[in-house]
Amino acid sequence: MSKKTAIIHYWLVNMRGGERVLEALCELYPEADIYTHVLDEEAISACLRQRNIKTTFINRLPWAKKLYQAYLPLMPLALEQLDLSSYDLVISSESGPAKGVIVGPNTLHVCYCHSPMRYLWDMYGEYLRAASFPIRQLFPLLAHYLRIWDRHTALGVDLFIANSAFVAKRIQKCYRRDAEVIHPPVAVDEFYIASEIEDYYLLFGQLVKYKRADLAIEAFNRLGKRLVVIGEGEMLPKLKKTANNNIVFLGKQPFAQVKHYLSHCQALIFPGVEDFGIVPVEAMASGRPVIAFAAGGVLETVKDNVTGLLFHAQTPESLLEAVERFAQCRALFDPRAIRSHAEIFSKEIFKRRIAEFVRQESAVHGY
Repeated sequence: MSKKTAIIHYWLVNMRGGERVLEALCELYPEADIYTHVLDEEAISACLRQRNIKTTFINRLPWAKKLYQAYLPLMPLALEQLDLSSYDLVISSESGPAKGVIVGPNTLHVCYCHSPMRYLWDMYGEYLRAASFPIRQLFPLLAHYLRIWDRHTALGVDLFIANSAFVAKRIQKCYRRDAEVIHPPVAVDEFYIASEIEDYYLLFGQLVKYKRADLAIEAFNRLGKRLVVIGEGEMLPKLKKTANNNIVFLGKQPFAQVKHYLSHCQALIFPGVEDFGIVPVEAMASGRPVIAFAAGGVLETVKDNVTGLLFHAQTPESLLEAVERFAQCRALFDPRAIRSHAEIFSKEIFKRRIAEFVRQESAVHGY
């Protein structure tokens, strides 16, 4: 008999990596109910819209779809009001408040952790420095209590799954809990290998500070090679001001165009540190190498000198040297071998590993 299942996702206001994980979980557990703090049906996929989605009281608060993060202090209370006593299996999808639900003694609670909340833990200082004056005065007190709540609710999770070994290490640091590593699903079948490669490098993703697009701009200003930038974000105006004419900003692009640029570029430039990093896998699914800073999730996805090149200092000079090194040896990178490597991160492999892990652990723990 199938287990009655609930999936808790922090908020549903866009379609990013966390929501793609949620889609895969919904395919794996087609009868599962979804709970979330805030729902914007226009911003999510048709796959998710078809599901039975229930919201917490946060969704009824003023302007919740836009200002949901302002209601963070109320989210622990909202989670604790959910009645999940009838479920056999609860899966919390965590990078915002999701795992703090209360479950019954016979319910297995599995947390798929994309990341412990970064604005409370490893990136707390950076978020605080970038905040407005009122937030800088209030948030330290709030963050203190949220950290206590966040660590305490980790005790209510039976099993942690991390999206990378990098995140598993941070789960151990924040919560003192071990985690199984199961990489998130990437839609590798939607990407293709192009017959001809064009003369440009690609920078693709949100243009926010921690992704370090500024390193790519400075390096390519010196190199003079063509760099195409796809994405939007708070850093865009500043980046445009500092970029030379060899750097082209395309803003947000439809998926068809993104696939074109990924498959036709010389290489993807990836100068930031990500918990996992789906974009490098998408580039490799397109048969293209990745030139990446050697930290975070790329150490688990990019094979140095096989599917890309890693540089070891987060500086324009180190990136510049890596691009020049790549230009000398790019003929050695085999697009089919690169794509073959990307296929180990497919959705089907993700679903199989999740199902096997939950089944085995349920048997071991008597659920």
